[in-house]
Amino acid sequence: KRRIGHFEQADGGTLFLDEIGDMSAELQKRLLRVLAEGEFFRVGGQAPVRVDVRVIAATHQDLAQAVTTGRFREDLFHRLNVMRVEVPALRQRREDIPELARFYLSQAASELTVAAKSLSSGALQLLSKYDWPGNVRELVNVCRRLTVTAAGREITRQDIPPELGGAAATDPSTGWTVDLARWAEAQLAGGGPPLLDEALPAFERTLIQAALRRARGKRLEAAKLLGWGRNTLTRKIKELGLNDH
Repeated sequence: KRRIGHFEQADGGTLFLDEIGDMSAELQKRLLRVLAEGEFFRVGGQAPVRVDVRVIAATHQDLAQAVTTGRFREDLFHRLNVMRVEVPALRQRREDIPELARFYLSQAASELTVAAKSLSSGALQLLSKYDWPGNVRELVNVCRRLTVTAAGREITRQDIPPELGGAAATDPSTGWTVDLARWAEAQLAGGGPPLLDEALPAFERTLIQAALRRARGKRLEAAKLLGWGRNTLTRKIKELGLNDH
């Protein structure tokens, strides 16, 4: 049975392309042909298929910068950049947070087939103060998380995670873990690379540099501070491309 592609399904209508900035060079080339000529070839097909489709594209990237660095085709950029709408970051429109939070809490409850939860004024205040580096996607994930983890029907300040400014965030001994958790939430919300692939080298690099500074560049002393042997530290310095001088 022949499968009908997205453009063919959208013929006479509108097609939404999310995260257009992540599109490969080959797909950019194919998309440009459809936009420029209004036709495409099916996989294995020999005759072009004509379509009339309005395309709406979205991205979190700076496409103009991507064009400059060669990651995005300039001709495709101009084809798409007919009418441009810039949506401010969530932290720049904090007045929208209460309504959005209620909506996504209701949506999460529906998806999880549980009763919808409300927000106390204290919880809402914390959510409104948070900077939301992952924007709306992060808010969606937080609402799903609170729907599962909050004990009562009303979400209180005590239910808000520390990385969002909740009660446990006031403990200075956990400050670095709060920052790490906030970074992880933002990465997950933004669909970045695997967390450990990016975090572990950065974590080790930071600790090694701190130990070397404390030991004034003496590797044996720095290794003891890290709980390693000198050979392990030397190997890690080489793997991470560090300079301890």
